[in-house]
Amino acid sequence: MIKAVDVLGALEPLPVLHGRTPDTPAAAASAAFATLVTYEAGGVFAGRFDGTSPWERHPGGDELVQILQGAAKVTLLTQDGPTVLDMRAGMLTVVPRDCWHRFEAPMGVTVLTMTPRPTIHSRAADPRMDAAAG
Repeated sequence: MIKAVDVLGALEPLPVLHGRTPDTPAAAASAAFATLVTYEAGGVFAGRFDGTSPWERHPGGDELVQILQGAAKVTLLTQDGPTVLDMRAGMLTVVPRDCWHRFEAPMGVTVLTMTPRPTIHSRAADPRMDAAAG
């Protein structure tokens, strides 16, 4: 079904995830994000948090990331080494398929993503060396 989505309205009842760390339980992180719509093999999500996310990658496709409010450093582990994007409200980027990345938002961020599934997470310092994260 085709519909318009009120992104800020969908976020309003959700808690802000304060003090996010790579060890934050998945249920707590999920509670701070709204699934806005399903999209192909994934969905469009929006959430609010401060802190640092675990590393993640998406072998199913590229991920679009847009900062709606606040700011975040988005670190991508590329073949040429880490690339850090200083992103603020109104900016977006596309994270390439299967590229490890994480968010650091000490002052808080509201983010919208179009994310393919599955999402693989790692708490390792360098997830490329984490055999458990494949």
